[in-house]
Formats: sequence, C-alpha cells, structure tokens
Amino acid sequence: MDKKYKNLEELIEVVAKLRAPDGCPWDREQTHASLRPNMLEEAYEAVDAIDDNDAPHLREELGDVLLQVLLHSQIASEANEFTLDDVAKELKEKLIHRHPHVFGTAKIDNADDVLKTWEKLKSEEKTERKSAMDGLSRSQAALIAAQKISKRAIKTGFEWPNEESLYECIMSEIDEFKEAEKEKDKAHMEEEMGDILFAIVNLARWNKIDAEQALLKANKKFEKRFRKMEDLAIKPLNDYSFEEFDNLWKQAKKSLGN
Repeated sequence: MDKKYKNLEELIEVVAKLRAPDGCPWDREQTHASLRPNMLEEAYEAVDAIDDNDAPHLREELGDVLLQVLLHSQIASEANEFTLDDVAKELKEKLIHRHPHVFGTAKIDNADDVLKTWEKLKSEEKTERKSAMDGLSRSQAALIAAQKISKRAIKTGFEWPNEESLYECIMSEIDEFKEAEKEKDKAHMEEEMGDILFAIVNLARWNKIDAEQALLKANKKFEKRFRKMEDLAIKPLNDYSFEEFDNLWKQAKKSLGN
C-alpha cells in the first residue's frame, strides 16, 4: 500500500485485532444489528460538524464513521459474507459506471445532466425494481423519506397543477385534523397530522427548499432563542404567564437580532 495510506492500513489491522479472540470483549460481541444505532449516531455527528464548519471536529467524526464501516466489514469477513476489499471494489465499479463523462466518452456539460445520467444508469442497474417506490430506505428520518417519496412520485407525472393547489391541500388536511380532534380519535388525529406534514414537505419541494434542512435550522433558531430567554429571565420560567413568556420571547428575538 502507498505510504500515504499507511495509517489506514494500520487502522484496518487495529480493528481486526479488536475483533480477534484475544481482543476486546465488547468489540467481539458486536453484530451488524447491535452496531446499527452507532452508524446512525456517528453519521449525524459528522453532519453536525459540517453544519458548524468545524474541520477538526469533522475529521474526528469522519473517523468514527469510518470505524463503523471497518467494523461491519470485519464482522462480515469473519462470517465469510464479504470483505472490506469487496466493499471498495463494488463502490469503485459503481462510481466508474455512473460517471461515463469522466471514465468514458460521454459528454455531459452540467451538474443537472450528471444527476439525470446517474439516475438513468442506476435504474438500469436495479432491474429488480418495478415500482417508483422500490429501494427507499426504511430506516431514514421520516422527513427525509417524505421528500424522497414525493420526488419519486413527481417523476412519474404525479404532481400538483400549481402552488395554489398545494395550499388548498394543506388547508384541507388541517380541516380534517380538526374534525378528528373533535371526535377525540387519536389514531385518526395521528393520520391527519401525518397528511399535514407530508403536504408541507411537498410545498417545500415545490419551492426547491430542503425540508430537513429548513427544520434543522428552525430547531437551532428556537434553541438559541430559548437559551436567550433563560438568560433574560428574572424569575423561574415556570412562574411566567403566557403574556410574560410572549414578551420575554420578543426580547430574546430582539437581543439576538433575528
């Protein structure tokens, strides 16, 4: 291996040693299933580092993500399922096949055409998929899944005629939720709330807004304002009336300038 990848080669050996009979008891006990939460957690922490534009933190979190890849590959290797080299080989071949403008003779002029070519080649590879909904991850966050489902549906032509019809759909779903609320039917309320959220995701998609990113930013903004409220409070928050809370919230917004 090239000397510049010496640490990667040694890291692979370290992971193998952790899983060896004389290795770490915790690592030896792990399975694909037991490591599932770790994969999700490490990926989200890496995304946090990206959002914070924190390169040292991102370097650390990418290492944690890499560890998950190495552990899963080592576990699979021990079960004679596949090896890390198999993972790398399959990814390499996929990248070469889906970038004919780089590794072949195809001419592609812009990023949009690259995505179209990627999707076309992907569909040719996945011949077992019959429905536009085949291949969707069942483990991803619901908001991300809603965006993907919506995007796949519109590729078949299943789209609202205009933005106004989307607003009408949202209001209709809100009305249906109110009816379910009157009935005190929790199951029906949950169903209608889901329809409201899905309709709003479509409104975001219509306006080329990433609903997941929009909500993440809203979460961070709320958290920042709430922390400022805590700083500005002159008595325990539990003692505030609604009107006092409203005034404190406005003070926090003004103090933060947003």
